[in-house]
Amino acid sequence: MTNLVVVSITVVVAIGFDVINGFHDAANSIATIVSTRLLSPRRAVIWAATFNFVALFIFHQGVAKTVSSLVKVNAGDPAFMWVVLAGLIGAIVWNLLTWWLALPSSSSHAIMGGFSGAGMAYGGTKVLNLPKLALASEFIVVSPVMGFLLGSIMLVIVSWFLKDWRPLKVKRVFRFVRLASAAAYSIGHGGNDAQKTMGIILAVLIAGGYIAPSAESGPSWIAVSCYAAMAAGTAMGGWRIIKTMGSKLTKLRTHSAFCAEIAGALTLFGATHFKIPVSTTHTITGAIVGVGSTTRVRGIRWGLASNIVWAWILTIPASAGIGAGCLKAFQALALW
Repeated sequence: MTNLVVVSITVVVAIGFDVINGFHDAANSIATIVSTRLLSPRRAVIWAATFNFVALFIFHQGVAKTVSSLVKVNAGDPAFMWVVLAGLIGAIVWNLLTWWLALPSSSSHAIMGGFSGAGMAYGGTKVLNLPKLALASEFIVVSPVMGFLLGSIMLVIVSWFLKDWRPLKVKRVFRFVRLASAAAYSIGHGGNDAQKTMGIILAVLIAGGYIAPSAESGPSWIAVSCYAAMAAGTAMGGWRIIKTMGSKLTKLRTHSAFCAEIAGALTLFGATHFKIPVSTTHTITGAIVGVGSTTRVRGIRWGLASNIVWAWILTIPASAGIGAGCLKAFQALALW
């Protein structure tokens, strides 16, 4: 099989992963909108998808470059094209499994796990870019904690500001403010998540010898395709996870949902600015738990929250194992 064919297949699979990513993570963008009845589910996904794509015009490709360098790809080495493809398959399988179980796991960590697992199966730990992986791994904890803290702080401030307002006035005013906060979160979501798939495409183009390893960004068609695929996936909506995030985890009110969205958006904007791939799922879950526990600790369904945390813990090793297994299968078939 020629390099061009393998690269083409991998790009198509990567775009498919981006659609699944948007579909799987639609809950991140619209769960708070739907649960508080700001918009109908169909209008909510259209609103979120629109601003997922708008992120294309706001962010550069820093996160994409970080993801493409998680594994030290040898330019022109056919084996590394198969490593990238195996990693993608690992991420896709895990995403679909957790979607079926209605658990909001991280697509970001699924692609990190799948890519690094396939890389280790091929060349051991020496092919891993350990400093980049360590930084991304640290934010497994940092991003939900930041979302939690920012959400809690914002809720305290907003609640104090609204203490003399009547509930009807709060609902009326925040109906318009919430559209802006939901849009901001969707921009942050699209800006960080779409770039992860861009990074995978950059990696396979480097492996195929079509882009120099030193390139800071790829052709514009990569960005447009990935953001469009992300938006299309979000527009499809992963309703199983939306129910978990929007109503089962805690009960959100209009102003608390606003605080969760802004806290998530600020965290994602900061991470994307510093070229750090983070989990949008972890971030918004942390923010939702933060505002929910600030209002009433017992209002959080901690049993469900613990199940979500277990899904987080398992994501990287599970997707890494699937990615490694796919790479070994490719080797057994002597595909390179």
